[in-house]
Amino acid sequence: MVDFLQQNHWAFLLTVILIGLVVGSFLNVVIHRLPKMMEQQWRRDCQELEGALSEEETAPYNLNRPASHCPKCGHKIRPWENIPIISWLMLKGRCSQCNTLISPRYPIIEAVTAILSLAVAIHFGFTWATLAALLLTWALIALSVIDFDVQLLPDNITLPFLWLGLLLSLAGVFTDTSTAIIGAAAGYLSLWSVYQLFKRLTGKEGMGYGDFKLLAMLGAWLGWQYLPQIILLSALVGAVVGILLIVVRGRDRNIPIPFGPYLAAAGWISLMWGEQINNAYLRWSGMY
Repeated sequence: MVDFLQQNHWAFLLTVILIGLVVGSFLNVVIHRLPKMMEQQWRRDCQELEGALSEEETAPYNLNRPASHCPKCGHKIRPWENIPIISWLMLKGRCSQCNTLISPRYPIIEAVTAILSLAVAIHFGFTWATLAALLLTWALIALSVIDFDVQLLPDNITLPFLWLGLLLSLAGVFTDTSTAIIGAAAGYLSLWSVYQLFKRLTGKEGMGYGDFKLLAMLGAWLGWQYLPQIILLSALVGAVVGILLIVVRGRDRNIPIPFGPYLAAAGWISLMWGEQINNAYLRWSGMY
């Protein structure tokens, strides 16, 4: 099978698209359930500290259980109702039992995951770098939507991927080990320093610690040389989107806008075209 995919480029790309669709469906579960799982754990920890931890058994809630179901009528999603994109289209975006609307965000995330996965496969080809880049892409999608929803960047994703980036540097997949270690440290400390300075000047918290860990993760994967590019791209996109939200939608200036999605988008762009962007800048500035 491996030899077949290596020798047949279109079969390889089609396989990546199908895998991307399936992974996108799984990411929908992660995006919906992981914040709830974290909230449940926080409540258990608080109850334990207060000595009020209940020993009553509750229904398990994790990425596997309970089975996917309609939140309104409880109808369990059958296998043929859970085919990425196709099922949503066949059901016309509604539950088959109670006719409740199913958010179009689910097929959108599946489609975006498949499209970005295809872009990664085309860019890196049939290599180990493609597998690594796909894992990072999927993690960034999950982190972006979770942060957009609940303003959280879960350690359950950022920390394992930070360590994975460092391990990959041992094989020189995207960068060497020393560059990755410096990138992880510099990524965390750069935003931490900005956070501390902003807090001292304004008395407000401009960003969360999850943002520091996300940039550290990207530094571990790509190396410290790409951190200025990532910060600049994320700040630029964040500023433009923030101004548009205020002007077009009348968003309250005091309502925080999550920075994680912009960091994730900038990190993915740097993963794909970071070297070309840096070289173009050096040529434009006359330094190359």
